[in-house]
Amino acid sequence: MPIRYAREDGLSAGDYLAVLRASGLAERRPVDEPARIAEILAGSDLIVTARDEAGRLIGLSRNLTDFAICCYCADLAVDRAFQRRGIGTRLMAETKAMLGDGVSFILLAAPDAESFYLHAGPRIGLEPNPRCFDIRRTR
Repeated sequence: MPIRYAREDGLSAGDYLAVLRASGLAERRPVDEPARIAEILAGSDLIVTARDEAGRLIGLSRNLTDFAICCYCADLAVDRAFQRRGIGTRLMAETKAMLGDGVSFILLAAPDAESFYLHAGPRIGLEPNPRCFDIRRTR
């Protein structure tokens, strides 16, 4: 089955929510707050999608970037029915290719996804970084 990868600036909230739910990432996002979902999408600088041959969204990489020096991957989500096929790895690679060599690609792994990044990340040059610090959101 061919999968189409593309930059998608006008991703709908419905498609975004559907892939969050299908991937399991919905438990970490405010899916029941439409205003926040709209803000999330409006504040995203680069969304790269994976769509099946019927055009259904099966994965995405949602990023915040200045396109000059750094990019933070806020969401990497792949529908559970399509996981373990290289789609997440390809989404990261496509995102990095769109950013170019002058831009760092940064992400924080969800606790249950850390093994994925440790396994798949090196294929695209992603390395663990022990120097990351964060202040977690409370809602």
